[in-house]
Amino acid sequence: MPVKVGKYEIMEELGRGSMAVVYSAHDPFSDRNVAIKLVHSEALNNEKTGDRFKRLFFNEAHAASVLNHPNILRVYDANIEGEYYYLVMEYIPEAKTLHEFCQSDTLLPLRDVVNIIYNCAKAIDYAHRQGIVHRDIKPNNIMQTRTRDIKIADFSVALINRDDYMETQIGGLLGSPLYMSPEQITDRDLTNNTDIFSLGVVMYELLTGRHPFVADNINAIIHNITREDPMSLSEFRTDVPEQLESIMKRMLHKKSAQRYSMGLDLASDLALIFQDLDNVNNEDELKQKFEAIKNLRFFESFSDVDIWELMRACDWRQYKKGEYIIQEGDEDHSFYILLSGIVSVEKNELNIEHLQAGDCFGEMGYLTKTKRTASVRSSSDVSLIQVNAATLDRANESTQLRFLKVFVKTLVARLTDTTSVLAKT
Repeated sequence: MPVKVGKYEIMEELGRGSMAVVYSAHDPFSDRNVAIKLVHSEALNNEKTGDRFKRLFFNEAHAASVLNHPNILRVYDANIEGEYYYLVMEYIPEAKTLHEFCQSDTLLPLRDVVNIIYNCAKAIDYAHRQGIVHRDIKPNNIMQTRTRDIKIADFSVALINRDDYMETQIGGLLGSPLYMSPEQITDRDLTNNTDIFSLGVVMYELLTGRHPFVADNINAIIHNITREDPMSLSEFRTDVPEQLESIMKRMLHKKSAQRYSMGLDLASDLALIFQDLDNVNNEDELKQKFEAIKNLRFFESFSDVDIWELMRACDWRQYKKGEYIIQEGDEDHSFYILLSGIVSVEKNELNIEHLQAGDCFGEMGYLTKTKRTASVRSSSDVSLIQVNAATLDRANESTQLRFLKVFVKTLVARLTDTTSVLAKT
């Protein structure tokens, strides 16, 4: 084991494969721990494998350079130093791969599985929109952190369809046969849909503890993937909703055109079935929150996926009658959307206006990061959503963009109304 690679101080080995070994390391410049994927020197120097492994390294490095998503493992650096070809990646202590949850005695609750696939769907959608097809989606390439966040890793065999990538694509049968789509395992042209199929295989394993197309040899595997339908999920567990069964069938459809065309389409369908899952109390609460948001004017242009994203990203607050939500002079930089109840806006202890469910307040403080120029107090029991830059960062980019567009429209409308009032005085 090397003591140092570049500026990075090696601490311990985390794992190894045919192409590389992964170490934990410390970056003294940023004072953070990282993971280093070091390509085997013997593989690089081998006449038969050297060129291929180098191309895989550069492929992964380029893919990583254009991907920045909370559910994709970050790559901070890629470098060649002497005999060392290495990638510097986000270090996730105590992370587990999904392989650990694909055994009959280690299966996760149904809600957890749906949430995992939901996040994976968003991640691969993002990658696809950047022109990158992963080509090796499997349990060992998906990690769960100790806080249950999901990270997709290893883009070494990715198909990169970008104008800024001029390297010849790596051909041949790439990936793991058990997780390949029919078109991939028969070496036909690939689209984004191949990752959807592979993710469907992962979902099937997480739900049942068995592979949908397992066989004794590669020819039998090819036959099963291209010709045979897997057993119904209901054969293995009774808590699977009918909608989830339909989603699974669509993900694993033999014809690429019949699968989900994009990851967000899959995420949208998964979002719709959260309310049908097994925790009744939580189900009722989630359903109420979802319906409360969906029926508000502010969110009328939002998709169901966007709403579920905000439900996970935003902070939910409740106030008793007479409590201050904002006080004049505070440095609170949040934006608020009323779900229920009535609030009064006060300036110098005088009431300016009343706001009710669907109304917003706090726009200028959120936008300008200045002290509050008015107070807001609950006139009844109040439920609301509190949004700030930190919470909004938890949502995906498309949801953030939609939120900001509606926010700007709301702000313009508020300023127009204020100008109209001032013109009359």
